[in-house]
Amino acid sequence: MNSAGAEPAVGTVAEAALACLADFEAAAASVLPYDIRDFVAGGSGAETTLDANRAALDRVFLVPRVLRDVSRVTTDTVLLGRPASLPVAVAPIAYHRMVHPDGELATARAAKAAGVPFTAGTLSSVPIEDITAVGGTVWFQLYWLRDTAQSWELVRRAEDAGCEAIVLTVDVPWMGRRLRDVRNRFALPGHVAAANFPSGPAAHQRFSDASAVAVHTSRTFSSAVTWSSVAALRERTGLPLVLKGVLAPEDAIRAAESGVDAVVVSNHGGRQLDGAIPSIDALAEVVRAVRGSCEVLLDSGIRSGSDVLKALALGASGVLVGRPLIWGLAASGQSGAARVLELLAAEVRDALGLSGCDSVAAAAQLRTVRDGS
Repeated sequence: MNSAGAEPAVGTVAEAALACLADFEAAAASVLPYDIRDFVAGGSGAETTLDANRAALDRVFLVPRVLRDVSRVTTDTVLLGRPASLPVAVAPIAYHRMVHPDGELATARAAKAAGVPFTAGTLSSVPIEDITAVGGTVWFQLYWLRDTAQSWELVRRAEDAGCEAIVLTVDVPWMGRRLRDVRNRFALPGHVAAANFPSGPAAHQRFSDASAVAVHTSRTFSSAVTWSSVAALRERTGLPLVLKGVLAPEDAIRAAESGVDAVVVSNHGGRQLDGAIPSIDALAEVVRAVRGSCEVLLDSGIRSGSDVLKALALGASGVLVGRPLIWGLAASGQSGAARVLELLAAEVRDALGLSGCDSVAAAAQLRTVRDGS
């Protein structure tokens, strides 16, 4: 049965039975319509990079230290100059209302309760002003639009609403070809829309050989975003500026030289160029390239506290977590999203202590090896 025009099922999964983030994926799959499930879970092309993100993280092994006092372990840290309870931010994901009626309001409340930043997207299904009204730390993710004036208007609205950073996604001149969505003839359900600007009929119209969301974004996003765009954005806003979607160290160096405050090493969760390097494999070289001149965050494939620790050991200041929050939202609404972050917090603390680290800063001194060798 297709989800077009239907409200998403509200999950009633017993949270006590969900012991790790992977459990939430299965719980969400049991309540979501198949096309929405595929939209969230899928990647581009043959999903080679989607699968490689997880495999690459599994190839990284940590060398723990012993006989260190870990009677008091803190997960507190600083991200983009602001305190956070975890080295974690909620990644931007479009259209949360596809999986639960409360949408981004629920996930933003969960992030606030967890003490971590929430990244509100250009393609949010709730207006940015309503999200920041929840409180907590909110970053705004910007797609560069064909209508440049509309891009500047989004930046202004984000600033006026109280967002604390602008996260420019730089790896989407257009959406990657996501075959699950093509085969499902995916279109937005009637009750879901891009709340920050008019989505137009294309996003809800079914095409015989394309995803309606891909058609909509191809008509809306600019494929001419360049370093000049970054310079203009840097000049326009005084907020911390983050570039999301950087994999090449050369691009990271240029970002730092352009006055960017942070880069997110990301292949868009395997949803853009299929065959792109796994994010974790690109991380260390990017960290070495920027030499501390800007923060480095990791995105794509994070599913556990051990994954977070691996990123920290390889030089990241923190990670972005996306799909697990959507699985939690689908399974149990705000409480499900909150439970995902609670589990992740417990796992991060566990990983730190068991590796001999009493703090996030100490994790940067850990050694890693590949494939246990």
